[in-house]
Amino acid sequence: MSRHKKPRCVSHMPNCTYFKPAGIPTYELDEVVLQLEEMEALRLKDLLGLEQVNCAVQMGISRPTFQRILVEARRKVAEVLVYGKSLRIEGGAYNFKQNQLVCPNCKILLAPENNGCPNCNGRLK
Repeated sequence: MSRHKKPRCVSHMPNCTYFKPAGIPTYELDEVVLQLEEMEALRLKDLLGLEQVNCAVQMGISRPTFQRILVEARRKVAEVLVYGKSLRIEGGAYNFKQNQLVCPNCKILLAPENNGCPNCNGRLK
């Protein structure tokens, strides 16, 4: 019997949750589901370019767990692109975190009591 997944912290909800190849009806496509924590891992690592350890801290998980989530997310995106499948973004084990302080320099989440960023030593505005 496996353990329950610890909820991951997600701080960004996607504007669009469904993608498909143009010109092919949806009913003809196989669908891949990308969980919200997988989307968050892609956003933090590939879009914002943060180090894995910083990504893991922001999501409230260990670095090896972050790596596993990231590998699975990249595999799913590659499957969609290579085989022309549709992609649905939904579900997963996550807690949505909003209204958090973000360092303007390195884009990591900060605790409200921080006066500066511990990652880049930047001052908050």
